Amino acid sequence: MARISPFLPLIGGGHTRFQPVFVGDVAHAIAKAAAGDTKPGTTYELGGPDVRTFKELIEFVLATAGQRRLLVPVPFALAELQASVLQFLPTPPLTPGQVELLKRDNVVSAAAKREGRTLEALGIEPASIAAIVPTYLRRFRS
Repeated sequence: MARISPFLPLIGGGHTRFQPVFVGDVAHAIAKAAAGDTKPGTTYELGGPDVRTFKELIEFVLATAGQRRLLVPVPFALAELQASVLQFLPTPPLTPGQVELLKRDNVVSAAAKREGRTLEALGIEPASIAAIVPTYLRRFRS
């Protein structure tokens, strides 16, 4: 969207918190599970080292890609209305499910940290977005 739109929506004001994780770290955790190096029947919560808001993530991506866009806060109610219509497009830019997911933080819980159900507990030092994202976005720089 940042390539074609002069503005980007901040659904719910952009306050939802995320803990982005590098796919390579997730693959490493899956390999450990396949090798039997995890606790059987245990759900692990995998997150990177950085917790950022939706707004902070968009700002980071734009800065890394060398782009500037107006960020427009969109209340959840308006986003739900938009998504109810946009979901019928061949490639919907927004769906009701996405809006629902943006209503809740997506971060590793305190319980998972306390109980050792994280990347760190598996002996994996998670990569930061600052180390990974620029390699993906290099092609979008002007």
